[in-house]
Amino acid sequence: MVDGLHYAVLYGLFLSFVAIGPIFFLLLEISITKGFRSALAFDFGAIFADIVFIFFAYYSTSSLIEKIKDDPNLIIFGGLILCAYGVISYIKTAKSFRKIVREHYSVDTNNKKNFIGLFIKGFFLNFINFGVLAGWIVAIATATKFTGGTKLGMFIFVATILVTLLVMDITKIMLAKKLKNKMTPRFIFKAKKWVSIIIIVFGAIMIVKGFYSRIV
Repeated sequence: MVDGLHYAVLYGLFLSFVAIGPIFFLLLEISITKGFRSALAFDFGAIFADIVFIFFAYYSTSSLIEKIKDDPNLIIFGGLILCAYGVISYIKTAKSFRKIVREHYSVDTNNKKNFIGLFIKGFFLNFINFGVLAGWIVAIATATKFTGGTKLGMFIFVATILVTLLVMDITKIMLAKKLKNKMTPRFIFKAKKWVSIIIIVFGAIMIVKGFYSRIV
């Protein structure tokens, strides 16, 4: 079981550094623009979506999982939602430069943050990425290999991956937060626009991938 936990940590590190998507960029942006607690609320939402995927991958039949994770219509649907979110976010950001300036120079204790809204946003944006489901299917298969499929062993293995992800995300948040004092409102304004564009690009890639899967 000790060797298995080593693999669990390595897999968590792999997901943290390799599986870079819209969640990664939004996490950094929220950390810089809204602070540590806001970014943590967003991250908890994303991790809760991971937990939902874990239960789904564990309790569903293999054939159902394969059907869902490779369904091109679901991939296209997720891509459309990402594109829509990115476009709306870009439009809102383009009209909010003055608001960004006010938030940048305001006293943090006077800022009322919507932690529940950020939690829901993190959950939603992670949940529509069906590539995350595929990643957790691999994690469940790996956990089964190293633990013999025992419930306690599976729980410890998967929990180790989640804890590794959370620790790495907190590290990212803290590093990004240190950059806040060096960021000008104009830089933050441009960064938010670029994050929106990146989300649109990820959504477009999912749509193209979905249509390609339908063709072939």
